[in-house]
Amino acid sequence: MKLYNLDSCGYCKIVREKLDALGLTYEKIDVPIWHGGRKEVFEVSGQYTVPVLVDGDLVFDDEEKILPYLEETYGQGEKD
Repeated sequence: MKLYNLDSCGYCKIVREKLDALGLTYEKIDVPIWHGGRKEVFEVSGQYTVPVLVDGDLVFDDEEKILPYLEETYGQGEKD
């Protein structure tokens, strides 16, 4: 699993916290602050904004898609 990330991005932080809370191992790929320098992000997701999460063949390009996916796919242990 890969997370395209910018440490100063609050949405990226929320995703990192969710990944950590679920105990998931992931590769954090820090991207430049300048959108034009995010060629790899664009190649993967078709857009320049982060966070972008890649899990196998699946690509999620927004925290509003990433967080429900993580919870539904990996969060079974957190349910009461």
